[in-house]
Amino acid sequence: MSEVRIRPRQVLVLIIVFLVVLMMVHRNGKRTCQGPDYLQAMYAQQQADTLPTIYAITPTYYRPAQKAELTRLSHLFMLLPHLHWIIVEDSNTTTSLVKNLLQRAGLEKRSTQLNIKTPPEFKLQGKDPNWIKPRGVEQRNLALSWLRSHVDVDRHSIVFFMDDDNSYSTELFAEMSKIQRGRVGVWPVGLVGGLMVEKPILNEDGTKVTGFNAAWRPERPFPIDMAAFAISMDLFIRNPQAIFSYEVQRGYQESEILRHLTTRDQLQPLANACRDVLVWHTRTEKTKLTAEAALQKQNKHSDAGMEV
Repeated sequence: MSEVRIRPRQVLVLIIVFLVVLMMVHRNGKRTCQGPDYLQAMYAQQQADTLPTIYAITPTYYRPAQKAELTRLSHLFMLLPHLHWIIVEDSNTTTSLVKNLLQRAGLEKRSTQLNIKTPPEFKLQGKDPNWIKPRGVEQRNLALSWLRSHVDVDRHSIVFFMDDDNSYSTELFAEMSKIQRGRVGVWPVGLVGGLMVEKPILNEDGTKVTGFNAAWRPERPFPIDMAAFAISMDLFIRNPQAIFSYEVQRGYQESEILRHLTTRDQLQPLANACRDVLVWHTRTEKTKLTAEAALQKQNKHSDAGMEV
């Protein structure tokens, strides 16, 4: 009997087809299989039209791993029907790579593709460490400008700054959906700031943030990572001055945006009273392409005619 081999691409296609069918079944109200309770609850809210839209803002730029990073994130959007993806490219034009990715994921109607170039003086150069200059400032501000012009202010919605190299649990977005109007939700982030986890510290009944356990620059007004919070959209409408800035100290971008919108005692703790880690500050290792560089010296490319 001949051996049947299933290629990884075939497995991926089968998984995507299964997820699409599962979503269609949920939308029709006829569940044939059970998922986590929080997903079932989200689908029920979606059907009742009570689930707030989450606008996930992702600054991105070209590098060898860009498509892989965005593909990984796109699977979250396939599962979660209330996410709207705002991808802002650091480029002079929007690219076919991002457009094709959104089309293949079936997200054209639940995404917005924007572009704006980072000024040269604020762009990382050569072997600069990624922390030496603020990143994503132009891109996040453009997304906020788009939101202020396009959202329905009468409907509750939420804004989340979703970097493309982090790892996110679907449960995080269920927690985000609990953010109340006029509030900023907060939760722990794993593998960041030199710690296994950075987290808000709460009062005895778990309803108020009294501090943070940050080890790096704990004196910051909000010593948390960009992945540690999401914001009710009405706060951005009421506070048009809330934008990101190049004129802040290293590590103060989070504090810069939050200082216009909230105070520590107004933060809304989520993720099981900040006991659950649902997002991790991961980074992809820089791609090693020494063999590719050797090919290019011969005017050859391993990806000739392909989009990788």
